[in-house]
Amino acid sequence: MIHKAKELSAEQRLAIESLLGRAIAEQEEISIRTLPETLPVSAERRRAIIEELRKHFAAVDAQRQPVSPQEADEIINEALRSTRPNYRPVH
Repeated sequence: MIHKAKELSAEQRLAIESLLGRAIAEQEEISIRTLPETLPVSAERRRAIIEELRKHFAAVDAQRQPVSPQEADEIINEALRSTRPNYRPVH
């Protein structure tokens, strides 16, 4: 459920601002969601996940056509700009 900030009671507003650590503007909308507890990942499971990721990326790399480092940077920058239009590479 989404709540409009301007419709919150003073107590609700104070509680939300306390949790956010900042004031909320009248035109903002607030949505609160609970999540189940996140259980820690064991060291063994973490190693298994890392190994699976290494295998996955090795398979991806094996299918990749070779390109120069400059071409690789251009491809990455293009992908970043497609998801973040204001992205500017740092040189």
